[in-house]
Amino acid sequence: MDRGQEEMQFLGLFGIFKESYKIISSWRKLFTNITLALILPLSFIYLVHVEVSSLFSSKLRLDRIPSDTAEYENSSNLISHEALYFLLFNFAYFTMFYILSLLSTAAVVYTIACIYTAREITFKTIIRVVPKVWKRLIVTFLSIFVAIFIYLVVAAPVLIIWAAISVGQMDVMADAVLAVLVVLFTAGLFYLATIWHLATTLGLAIALFFILQPAMGLNHMAFNRLVVEGTDMGMANRVVYAIICFLLLSTGILFQLVIQTVVYFVCKSYHHENIDKSALSDHLEVYMLGDYASLKAKDVQLFCV
Repeated sequence: MDRGQEEMQFLGLFGIFKESYKIISSWRKLFTNITLALILPLSFIYLVHVEVSSLFSSKLRLDRIPSDTAEYENSSNLISHEALYFLLFNFAYFTMFYILSLLSTAAVVYTIACIYTAREITFKTIIRVVPKVWKRLIVTFLSIFVAIFIYLVVAAPVLIIWAAISVGQMDVMADAVLAVLVVLFTAGLFYLATIWHLATTLGLAIALFFILQPAMGLNHMAFNRLVVEGTDMGMANRVVYAIICFLLLSTGILFQLVIQTVVYFVCKSYHHENIDKSALSDHLEVYMLGDYASLKAKDVQLFCV
């Protein structure tokens, strides 16, 4: 990242992509190790979740079985057990997914911070430091999660109760109040979700979101169509398509994490909030030595996520 901080504010959409590609290509070996250690397992459990969810979905369908039959009753009992297994599987999946996501984010952010300050960085150093950085990310994650949970516990019952009261009354005023409550509830939930996303990914630009997310969605659709549902293609072809989707997903996740970090620096530069490189360098040195001391906001804000 040899570009001056003042110049980064002039990076446009494609400039951010170019800068991110330059960082990855210049430190190819380092980012390859990060991908192999953290991002590949993240991609693997994501695609496994797609496959397993498809299998559970096929087992949980009762619409093809005639009702009021013994087979229907037996299937209902079986489905209740399958639904419990599916719920436990999802709990394990989301736990592992968010842990690996936070570890991957911490690794990429720390790596780019070291590149930015021209510090010597190795993969062993990253593996040693990431758990320390990860602790701060998990605190942010849990804080926002608790805030969203409390919001849903308080706001959702109010909305549901009012909707139940207003149903069938044919009252224009009641319907208007319900519409306002729905809008306020949606706006509040969207605001909290946005804060969550910004806090854990360092400020993702909306334009980048609308470019990267469809690409990830297309990869998901391709995997689902060619691998999960492509039973007529043969096992060999399905394995090849699975490997391709696996590699594309891993590359996309790495590229997205790097882009999000570059966007952070662009935003800081745009607001003329240049990061003190010496303070950031000292901060990184503290992480490497295993002893953490907080920095002031005026010195560096990279890890205050």
